[in-house]
Amino acid sequence: QVQLVESGGGLVQAGGSLELSCAASGGIFSIGTMGWYRQAPGKQRDMVATITRYGSTNYADSVKGRFTISRNNAKNTVYLQMNSLKPEDTAVYYCYADSRLSANDYWGQGTQVTVSS
Repeated sequence: QVQLVESGGGLVQAGGSLELSCAASGGIFSIGTMGWYRQAPGKQRDMVATITRYGSTNYADSVKGRFTISRNNAKNTVYLQMNSLKPEDTAVYYCYADSRLSANDYWGQGTQVTVSS
């Protein structure tokens, strides 16, 4: 069973930067794509960015050019570098991973990112 633990959230002023990290443990050889989703109060959970095992990335239009996702397979960790943050980026950010061997998806517990104007 894969466990995902996020870190790096917090409070930042608009225009600032934060980096989120997500470390995976347990069953790591089964992990395929990893990524980040976010959920603002009263809204659905939306994809922010994903990265495959081989480094192919995908971004939501709202974060392109500002956020960068990266992955260290040796450390079983995925990162999200967030620059030029806006108040509308405020949300709980969830780490995500899917399995190469089954239909299972895995989620972290979430980390709060708050951007003040």
